[in-house]
Amino acid sequence: MFPSPFIYTLLGQSSVASPPNFVLLFADDLGFGDLGCFGHPSSLTPNLDRLAAGGLRFTDFYCTSPVCSPSRASLLTGRYQTRSGVYPGVLYPGSIGGLPLNETTIAEVLKPLGYATAAVGKWHLGLGANGTFLPTRQGFDQYLGIPYSHDMGPCHNLTCFPPDVKCFGFCDLGTVTVPLMHNEVIKQQPVDFLDLERAYSDFATNFIASSASKKQPFFLYYPSHHTHYPQYAGPGAAGHSLRGPFGDALMEMDNTIGNLMATLEQTGVINNTLVFFTSDNGPELMRRARGGSAGLLKCGKGTTYEGGMREPGIAYWPGTIKPGVTHEMASTLDILPTFAALAGAKLPPVMLDGVDMMDILFNQGKSKREAMMFYPVDPSEQYGLFAIRFGKYKAHFYTQGAAHSSSTPDPDCPAIATLKPHDPPLIFDLEDDPSENYPLSLKDQPHVQAVLEEIMRVKADFEATMVFGQSQVSKGTDPALEPCCNPECSPQPSCCHC
Repeated sequence: MFPSPFIYTLLGQSSVASPPNFVLLFADDLGFGDLGCFGHPSSLTPNLDRLAAGGLRFTDFYCTSPVCSPSRASLLTGRYQTRSGVYPGVLYPGSIGGLPLNETTIAEVLKPLGYATAAVGKWHLGLGANGTFLPTRQGFDQYLGIPYSHDMGPCHNLTCFPPDVKCFGFCDLGTVTVPLMHNEVIKQQPVDFLDLERAYSDFATNFIASSASKKQPFFLYYPSHHTHYPQYAGPGAAGHSLRGPFGDALMEMDNTIGNLMATLEQTGVINNTLVFFTSDNGPELMRRARGGSAGLLKCGKGTTYEGGMREPGIAYWPGTIKPGVTHEMASTLDILPTFAALAGAKLPPVMLDGVDMMDILFNQGKSKREAMMFYPVDPSEQYGLFAIRFGKYKAHFYTQGAAHSSSTPDPDCPAIATLKPHDPPLIFDLEDDPSENYPLSLKDQPHVQAVLEEIMRVKADFEATMVFGQSQVSKGTDPALEPCCNPECSPQPSCCHC
C-alpha cells in the first residue's frame, strides 16, 4: 500500500498530505487553435475554458510526433518514440508489434505506491496476440475503450450522429469493425458511437468515486477519440455547437471533462488532484472544416512544422497551481517525470527525455527543458532529426509535407511538398514569427550564426545518446490478430472467440 501520511515538497515547503491524484486528458488530432481558451471564435468548450482560466495555460507545449501511436508512446513513457520503437507511422488492428512491455508507463511508475490506475478511450499502442499490448498489460488496473483509432474499420454504414446520420466517409475497409473492449474482452462490435461517450464518462466517474471512497490515490488516463475523423457525438452534444460535426465532437469531449471535474468536486478530492490536458498531434487539415485548426501555426498533422506538433496545454490544481499563462517550453515527455516527482515515485532506470515541470507549475518559473526535438512520421537513423527548437529559435534540417495536411493554400503543407534538405538549416524566431514564414538570414543577421552553432552542439549531443529501438510497426500485420466478436464479421480472424 501507499505510505500514509505522505510527505512531499510543494512550493518550497514540506507538508504532510495524501498522495496527489492525477487525471491526464489527451485529445486526438486537436489543433493549437481549436479551443475557445486558445482563441477559436466559435468553439464551445466551457469546461476546458474554466480549467484554463483557473489553471496554467501553456503557449509552447509540444508532442513528440505528428501522428498518433508514436506520440502516445512518448506521453506514457517520457521517452522519444525512436527509443521504444513505436515508429514509423501508426499501429493497426492486426499489428504484430506494440509498445514493448519492457517500457515503463506512467501507470507502472505509480502502481508501486498503491495508486489505482485506469485508462478509458483510445489506446493505439498495440493489441497483439492474446491482448499482449493492451493497457491491462501496461500498468492499468482497468480499461474501457477502442484499442486503436476509431476510423480503423468500416464506418460508412455506422451511425455517428442522432437520429441516424451515417459517419462521413468510409474509414478503413477490408478489416473488422471497430470493437469496444472492457479490460481484455470485447463487449460490443461494432461500437455504438451514439452511446460511447456516455459509457466512457460513466466508467471514468465511477473509477474516481470508487478510488475516493477507498481513500486510494488514483491515476486516470482519458485519451479521447475526439476530434479525430470521423467525428461523432451523442444526443447531449449533437447539433448543439456552432462548428458543425467537428464542434459537436469537441463539445462532447468537453462535456465528459465537465463530468469528471464535477465528480472530483463531489468526492472531495479536487484540491488534491492535478488535471493535465493536451493533444497527441496537430489537426488533420485534409478534412477541411471537419479537420480542426492550427490557428496561426504552419501546417498540421503529419508535418514537423509548428502546426503538427505544438499543442494546447493546460494544468489545473485548485489551491496549488496559480492561474496564469506560461511561455516556457514543455512537452508530453515531461508529464511522467512530473507525476513521479509529485508522487515520490522512482523513475525508470532508462534514458528519459522528459524533465519535471514543477517549477513551471508551482512558481511559474523557468523550464528545465533546453530543447525540443522533431522527428518525422517515419524517423530513421539515416536522416536523424528533422528540426530542433532551442530557446525561441527553431532550425529545420529537413522539411516535408503530408497528406494529412493537404487542402491548405500553403504549398509547404501537402504531400506534394516532397522531402527537402536544408544546409544550412532554415532558422526561425518563434517569438517574432510563430507561423514560420520568415527564415532568418545568416548573412544579414550575424547573431544567427552563434545560434546555429549552439543548435548544432545540442543536436550532436542528443543524437549521440539516441539508440533506435527495433521498429514495432515494421513487424507488420497479421489478420488473425484483428479482434472480432461477431461470428459473421468479415474478414474473420482465426482467433475470434467471443
